[in-house]
Amino acid sequence: MTRTMPRTFALAALVVALAGGAGVWASLSRQVVAALPSAPVVVAGDGVTGPAGMVHIPGGEFLMGSDSRLAQPDERPAHKVRIHGFWMDRHHVTNAEFRRFVEATGYVTTAERKPEWEALRVQLPPGTPRPPDSALVPGGLVFVGTDTPVPLDDFSQWWRYVPGADWRHPGGPGSSIAGKDDHPVVQVSYEDAEAYARWAGKRLPTEAEWEFAARGGLEQATYAWGEAFAPGGRQMANVWQGRQAQPFPVVSAKAGGAPGTSRVGTFPPNGYGLSDMTGNAWQWVADWYRADQFQRAAAEGRVIANPVGPSASWDAGDPGVPADAPRRVTRGGSFLCNEEYCLSYRPSARRGTDPYNSMSHLGFRLAMDDAAWSRQAAAHNPALPIGGK
Repeated sequence: MTRTMPRTFALAALVVALAGGAGVWASLSRQVVAALPSAPVVVAGDGVTGPAGMVHIPGGEFLMGSDSRLAQPDERPAHKVRIHGFWMDRHHVTNAEFRRFVEATGYVTTAERKPEWEALRVQLPPGTPRPPDSALVPGGLVFVGTDTPVPLDDFSQWWRYVPGADWRHPGGPGSSIAGKDDHPVVQVSYEDAEAYARWAGKRLPTEAEWEFAARGGLEQATYAWGEAFAPGGRQMANVWQGRQAQPFPVVSAKAGGAPGTSRVGTFPPNGYGLSDMTGNAWQWVADWYRADQFQRAAAEGRVIANPVGPSASWDAGDPGVPADAPRRVTRGGSFLCNEEYCLSYRPSARRGTDPYNSMSHLGFRLAMDDAAWSRQAAAHNPALPIGGK
């Protein structure tokens, strides 16, 4: 199994190639909650007692990362972290929600803009010549799959940089999000997620907050719902195995072509009431990515309170990319994750991604501090004292 992902391919391709069931859901949800050793109480915001569309994540101490046999080196070792309480979106930001933001602000995503050479250059080997301006065209990275099984050591076989791919056309100009208002928005960069967060009065969660929330109250469980991948034979997340007939990355035209996102809330929520914390679409979080960050944290020998991550990124394991190239953490895996190539639908799995990059399987959800909610509530109701009561 390898966890290498096509973060750099979008940039290299740009420079080189262009230059050249409700009832079943409810029943299964009850089964999952009943299986929890001590099911948390889900506290949902309603716009009055908490922000609408969000659930409250209680503060607590947990083991972040993993020492399991499935863990990659950047997930090790497990180390103690303490998190304060905060609010988190029930699900990914959807196409409909992102559309409202764009209509209200006129925002243009990075995938819709001409790429800036300075942002590309830092992700490429030193000395890479600048391509002509005509080669720098807007677009995004799209999963296209293969016709037959292939060795899994070259992701350029199943990913393409597609001019014209953006959040409205995640698979390229011929694609559409029509009828998918309740699917996660994808083809959004870290910069896009930050812009949306500012407009919404929220923020991206830290990596520690995200993992604590994803675990749903289960300490060191393999998955967000427990130990079994498919308890009772039930699919628990939108990932490749169990939903695709062909081995990754083979795409069957008879099955409708390349796979994609599913409606948010299709699968049972975790113990905190959060849907799709793993699977469906990768999620941006706030932290810079260091491949050795968990080793550095464990070496401190203490419980770390509310970590915000390193001050800069570092990863020496990506050939051809400078070790200090900017990367932000992405979490949760996507509809492409599978046992053979990317087993990232686990709460501890992590990777680093160029913050200007956009992909057809990458979206986000947001968080909010208790204090920020109290200020918002007081602003909308001057008679309400700060503190929300």
